Amino acid sequence: MISQELNDRLTRIGPGTQAGAVMRRYWQPAALSAELDLGPRPVVPVRLLGEDLVLFRNEAGELGLIGRRCPHRGADMCFGRLEDNGLRCPFHGWHFDRDGQCVEQPGEPEGSRMHERIRTSAYPVSERNGIVFAYLGPGEPPPMPDFDCFAAPDSHVFAFKGLWECNWLQAMEVGIDPAHASFLHRFLQDEDPSEGYGKQFRDKAGNTEIPMTKLLRDYPRPDIRVEETDYGLRLISLRHMEDGRSHVRVTNQIFPGAICIPMSNEMTITQWHVPIDDENCYWYSMFTSFGKPVDKKLMWDQRIKEHRLPDFAPLKNRRNNYHFDPDEQKTLTYTGMGMDINVHDQWAVESMGAIQDRTQEHLGKTDVAIIRYRRMMRAAMDALEKGEEGALPALGANADTRGPVSIDAIGPSEAWESLWSEADAKRRAAAPWKAAL
Repeated sequence: MISQELNDRLTRIGPGTQAGAVMRRYWQPAALSAELDLGPRPVVPVRLLGEDLVLFRNEAGELGLIGRRCPHRGADMCFGRLEDNGLRCPFHGWHFDRDGQCVEQPGEPEGSRMHERIRTSAYPVSERNGIVFAYLGPGEPPPMPDFDCFAAPDSHVFAFKGLWECNWLQAMEVGIDPAHASFLHRFLQDEDPSEGYGKQFRDKAGNTEIPMTKLLRDYPRPDIRVEETDYGLRLISLRHMEDGRSHVRVTNQIFPGAICIPMSNEMTITQWHVPIDDENCYWYSMFTSFGKPVDKKLMWDQRIKEHRLPDFAPLKNRRNNYHFDPDEQKTLTYTGMGMDINVHDQWAVESMGAIQDRTQEHLGKTDVAIIRYRRMMRAAMDALEKGEEGALPALGANADTRGPVSIDAIGPSEAWESLWSEADAKRRAAAPWKAAL
């Protein structure tokens, strides 16, 4: 259990909050690049960290992210005219450039220089492999990290997102809970792994004959080790098997709100849990292939049929009980909510309430990563309060933000400490884009 005061401190992210101040020191996903192409023009609304913004691409192909409300009378700039390399408010014609500067007020008296004093909020953006990232913090933004999902060519990365109606922290914490996969994602029947492209936990464990679904089902008590790193936390989950071998699964918490996990023997997922506001969040995922180019059309089709546009809200949700089927729960899945594990996670984190009441929780030994992460976030908030920005993870001059290693492997139990790193080295050596690693 934690106090209500600490729960509020960890979860509230609006302007002026301590957790929000930490989040604003890092690049955050603001939109999928694809969103700018879904409508008749490249202008989309963005709500990020409690702020209402509008993202647009101008005639020169440059991106701008500015305040959604016109500083004149508060009209919605999402309906602005996309012209002259900026947005023009249809209400009175005030025109704003990508830096948020008002450059023209055509209705004001001739020679007026009032526009020189008018600005709206504007934030730096960076487009990487299908996601537009934004920096909402003070001063110059930090360098973009050297993660695999950014180092890989566009052909080997697929990006998608989904809406969850809950606070960002419980969404992120489900990704650093290795024990839940043996239950929440338990399949009572094993499918042919060859049919599992683009689907997590439908591969063979560690490139062996054992389906991941069977391994997770048969070994529900992982030995979990947590290591602090420059980027956050490394989680090592060991499932010791009767034949003298162990399954090693390496996942990561990337500070402040992301995870990096293995999806299959060939692919990893880097996933950000991005606050829309205190009670809603998006997950943004970048699927990175170390083998063949990603089949983007297949992966898009797999996911878009389960989501509503333009907000990427899941079609299965609490209003329709996540399509819960008690007969399925008896024979096919542990949840009775279908084969998509994203829906399982969504139910788990949304069922906690908009903001989980952590004053009533009882953490166990398998929650070690959650405990360590909360301590890390508290330390970061304390450091900012003292003006010690250099103490924030992954922002220091010596921070190593490469990788991180995310992999499944199986081998002799006595060799598990080197097993995962050797398997990762082998995978990277065979990657067609290894020169970027």
